[in-house]
Amino acid sequence: MQYSFHPEAEQELNDSIDYYNECQENLGFEFAEEVFKSINHILSFPYAWSPLTDNTRRCLTDRFPYGIIYQVTTEEVFILAVMQLNKKPDYWKLRD
Repeated sequence: MQYSFHPEAEQELNDSIDYYNECQENLGFEFAEEVFKSINHILSFPYAWSPLTDNTRRCLTDRFPYGIIYQVTTEEVFILAVMQLNKKPDYWKLRD
């Protein structure tokens, strides 16, 4: 199964990588590895995480306070948000 990012989710990921790299050398790259590890879990078991809505699920990262918000289609996993868990919880709902 393949995956793709909503453009705003990709920007969130890149901004978070930059933020963590500014905090500590290579921490952003460790964050990216953690996110892609979570994405690989999603690809292996797309329905393993509880639904947030009828067609949207959230997988939490292990080390960082982030959730991967995604939808499963017949062709791919579509990542709607790389959400920092301390933000407004429903901000991503307007994304298609």
